[in-house]
Amino acid sequence: MTERYDLIIVGAGPAGMHAAIEARRQNLSVLVADDQPTPGGQIWRAVERTAASATGDILGEDYQAGAAVVRAFRACGADYRPSTQVWQIESGWHVYMTHGQQATVVQADNILLATGAQERPAPFSGWTLPGVMTVGAAQILLKTSKQVPEQPVWIAGSGPLVLVYIKQLLQAGGRVAGWLDTAPPRNWRRGLPHFLGALGNWRELRKGYRWMQALRRAGVPIHRGVTDIRAEGEGRLSQLAFKTEGGAEQRVPAALLLVHEGIVPSIHMTRALECKLAWLPAQRCFSPETDEWGQSSQPGVFIAGDGAGIAGARAACLRGQLAGLGVARHMGKMDDAQASKLASPIRDQLARELALRPLLDAMYPPRANTASPSDDTIVCRCEELTAGDIRACAKLGQPGPNQIKSFTRAGMGPCQGRQCGYTIANILSEAQQRPVSDVGFYRIRPPLKPLTLGELASLDDKAPQA
Repeated sequence: MTERYDLIIVGAGPAGMHAAIEARRQNLSVLVADDQPTPGGQIWRAVERTAASATGDILGEDYQAGAAVVRAFRACGADYRPSTQVWQIESGWHVYMTHGQQATVVQADNILLATGAQERPAPFSGWTLPGVMTVGAAQILLKTSKQVPEQPVWIAGSGPLVLVYIKQLLQAGGRVAGWLDTAPPRNWRRGLPHFLGALGNWRELRKGYRWMQALRRAGVPIHRGVTDIRAEGEGRLSQLAFKTEGGAEQRVPAALLLVHEGIVPSIHMTRALECKLAWLPAQRCFSPETDEWGQSSQPGVFIAGDGAGIAGARAACLRGQLAGLGVARHMGKMDDAQASKLASPIRDQLARELALRPLLDAMYPPRANTASPSDDTIVCRCEELTAGDIRACAKLGQPGPNQIKSFTRAGMGPCQGRQCGYTIANILSEAQQRPVSDVGFYRIRPPLKPLTLGELASLDDKAPQA
């Protein structure tokens, strides 16, 4: 007999854990399925093991705060299933998942997607060379296994994660060869109209200022207004070429390059469930449309955390709480007045957390040419397709992303378009002279994660009838 829950949560990061805690407080039966072996998501990855260590001190108090949340989550009574991949969700909210090569199906009255965000893919010439990786990946290695690069690293990109990682790396004994800052020159002018509004979250502003001061004290070389980055080498990275403000080109030796151009919501599950998405010009990405409780256009499907729009870990916690209340309200466990009374202080805190976002979006847009890589740049790593391949197909009428997928197999590899979806959409937008919002994104088909025939065969029940 199929297990049934009031709520299934996908993801055990800040939003998923807070949603589970709140839903259990309202006496809902809750199952939490998460890819990772321990709770915490990307932001609090390995926090139970690392928070009290010397590495935890390096990662800072925001990271260490996750340990208390994880303890509360483990004690809340939710059915927590780590190392579990959700690979299909069907109407009637039948959720298919795999753990330890064993597949199962569970039914729920409500689904909450707390799948977080991913680093924005930013293809450039040579980005697939060994020796090139993302800042987020390097930070994961620091959190999970205390790994610090042996050689001085080059870092390219912009935004808060770049600043905080450089600070953490220096504290951990690492060395920075240089930072290629890809933010627009004099980006403070872009942010100035939003500065007064951002003062509602002045503590975060002060934190960012301290990060910059730490970089200056350490003497980190900073190259401003960087464009046209190229990673070069035979078989692995050996040097970088880039242009700075004014167009001067430089070449420097390099053993390791870490790149970061911001983060975007993880939309694969929301797209697969045909939830309505909206284009956010300030963040240059799609984000699901939700109501004030986090409910999507699909009744019974809630979305919380950065998967509902980039806002940071603290905002994700608050959005998770609101979604937990929203599910209880949706199920009739409380009336509107009760739910609104409980939600009011949470909404006030959320407004303060969101105050900084317009400033960050204005000051740290993704590097302009992330959307228009050169013809020889690989844009679909799974199928090894270049931007030139996509542009050639774009001339065949006016194809959308799904036609490009049919023509070229772009987006059909193991990542299912997570690494090429936005690049393909932007190339089509440029070629067809129409907005990315009109071009759209791939349709997403199950299975949402790689699945073996053995795992599929292990289902002990046939798919239930909708």
